[in-house]
Amino acid sequence: MQALVFHSNASMYLGPPENPPLSRSGYMLLAVIMALFSGPAIVLNATVIIVSLMHKQLRQPLNYALVNIAVADLGTALMGGIPTVITNAYGYFSLGRTGCVLEGFMVALCGITSLCTVALIAVERMFVVCKPLGRVSFDKKHALGGIALAWLWSFAWNLPPLFGWGRLELEGVGTSCAPDWHNTDPSNVSYILSYFAVCFAVPFTIILLSYGKLLWTLHKVSKMDGVAGGAVAKSEARVAYMVVLMVMTFLLSWMPYATLALVVVFHPTVQISPLVGTIPVYLAKSSTVYNPIIYIYLNKQFRKYAVPFLLCRPWQVEDEEASETTTVSKVSPA
Repeated sequence: MQALVFHSNASMYLGPPENPPLSRSGYMLLAVIMALFSGPAIVLNATVIIVSLMHKQLRQPLNYALVNIAVADLGTALMGGIPTVITNAYGYFSLGRTGCVLEGFMVALCGITSLCTVALIAVERMFVVCKPLGRVSFDKKHALGGIALAWLWSFAWNLPPLFGWGRLELEGVGTSCAPDWHNTDPSNVSYILSYFAVCFAVPFTIILLSYGKLLWTLHKVSKMDGVAGGAVAKSEARVAYMVVLMVMTFLLSWMPYATLALVVVFHPTVQISPLVGTIPVYLAKSSTVYNPIIYIYLNKQFRKYAVPFLLCRPWQVEDEEASETTTVSKVSPA
């Protein structure tokens, strides 16, 4: 079984290797699979962004975070999914060393930003529902501040490989790039372990703690007497369910990749075939299509505007809004 190891040299980017790990048909199959994920991801995430810009009803603090996830996922699909389709079609990484670094950097930047934004939503829900600091309102300023922090945090921890602490290298069957998990240099290993701790473990721990407290609070509220308590619990539970699904799909997509990376870091002599090493890569990049499906389906506001937009019938929404405005004006006092 061929080891999953690539050594950095210029010939890797000049043409197919002498002994490619996959046949030509195998590479084409991977190109088709990646296209089937990337195409819908681009359309759905772009839809979320566009309808949010078109309709002010969607410009609410929580939706700001959802749109930011769509921006990050769109970036991953454009900068990671499409290049992978192209390189698999060629049968080797045809975009050169600069293209490798750019792809690896952008996929990591957008992926960690997406996870940090999910953590932001978890913290927001916990503070609003559980009120650990009293009555706190999550407004536009908090949302934009949290989004900026997510991008800055991700940028700060994905920048070091560009300056020598860690590096970006080919992975799997040699048609995509990522942080170099295989290099056993102490400096590289220290970066990988630090990166995993602060960019994966920390956001995931925040999500677990926040949602643990949130779900416990909702459980207690649901037992309250009166309609108000039950209504609040039901409304918040809907949002909690949506984000829990987002967390689960993110973990199902990225956990195999993170696990493989840690196995390689702690056992650098392990023999992993390039094809086996590629499967977690594709699972991770497929995550870009799940989030917009989840919150278009579960978020009534997004569904109201996104579905007609996707069906090229946005005038239906405009007619409904005009009808609502006319009704309000008729019943309003003079």
